[in-house]
Formats: sequence, C-alpha cells, structure tokens
Amino acid sequence: MTDGIIERERIVIADDHPVFREGVRLVLERVYPSAALLEATDWDEVLKIAREGTPPSTFMLDLLFPGMDVESSIGALRREFPRASIVIISMVNDRDIIDRAMREGADGFIGKDVPPAEVAAAIEEIRDGAFVVRTAATGGTAPRERGIPALTLRQRDVLRHMIAGKSNKEIARELGISPFTVRIHVSALLRLFGVSTRAAAAVKGAEAGI
Repeated sequence: MTDGIIERERIVIADDHPVFREGVRLVLERVYPSAALLEATDWDEVLKIAREGTPPSTFMLDLLFPGMDVESSIGALRREFPRASIVIISMVNDRDIIDRAMREGADGFIGKDVPPAEVAAAIEEIRDGAFVVRTAATGGTAPRERGIPALTLRQRDVLRHMIAGKSNKEIARELGISPFTVRIHVSALLRLFGVSTRAAAAVKGAEAGI
C-alpha cells in the first residue's frame, strides 16, 4: 500500500506467441479479475517488468522462450523473487526437462494441451502451494521418480526444516512466509511421500538425502 492506495497484484505472462498469451490472459482474467496482467515476449522483458514496481505474485512461463535457459533462468528468477509462484505452461513433454525445471525452482507445470478450465484449476492449486504437473496425458500430478517425489525448491526448503525438527511457526519465520503457507507445503509433502505424519515425511526426506 502506498499513500493509502492498495497496489494491484501483478502476474507476468511470458510467451512469444501472441495468440497463446491472449488465451492465458483470458483464463487469468476470469480467475483473478483484479490482477494486473503483464505480457512479456522475451526473457529480458520478463525481468524488466518484474523489477518495476511491486514484485509479481506469479510468473506464467513458456520453456521454449527467447532468452530463457532452463538450466539457469528459472533458478535465478526463484532466487530474486522467492515468494512468487513460478508456473511453467508449455508444449514440452520431455519429463527430464520438466523435472529439471522443477528442481530449478518452478512450482508447477501445465501442458498447453490442457483444457482452459483445467488450466485455471491447476494455476489455483499451484498458487495455493500444491505441487502440480498436469498435461492432457497425465490429467494430474506427475508420477514419482525412483520412489522419491520431485519437489519444488520451496518444498525442499520446508522439508529441510522439518527434518531439523522445527515447528511450522519456526519454519515460517526462517523462510519469511506465513504459517498458513507452511501448513499447505507440509500437507503437500505428506501427500507426495504417501505418509500421514510430519515425522514420517522427515524420515523419508532424510533417507532421500534432502
């Protein structure tokens, strides 16, 4: 808030195809009618927009995007905007590339072949703290790999603190997020590991070398 004025939530839509940007805009306008939707056509423009004014709450990014490198761009964006949701929406269906994007800090992946209503639902789930990989083929979250679920960067942070025995309040204070958000991440971790207690999730995380 500045001088009594409430600043609008800012969402960046990054894709070099204008028709697809418009499609994402229409979905977001229905779900978040009060948000400022900002469009970018290359990576430099994403950073320029993001660094002007209030930090964006959400980035909607294509992986096949001018100036973007899966190996470094997503991780750099996560470090600079730790509280933002990073949502990949792309035609890429290579699981190794998708998993790499997640490890670098993306919060979720949505295929461009997913119907608009499901895109909206997936975006809301991701922004609420869930780990979502959704394509027309999977229709849901990604399968586990080598018995260990793929985790977002934030989920890994929360899990490390759980392994250290910290409470939700302590984790929230360490990460600069709300206890409610921590609870969401903890619930997601329990689902991903297929366990019912924090202690069991911590044990599995420790065994996995998290």
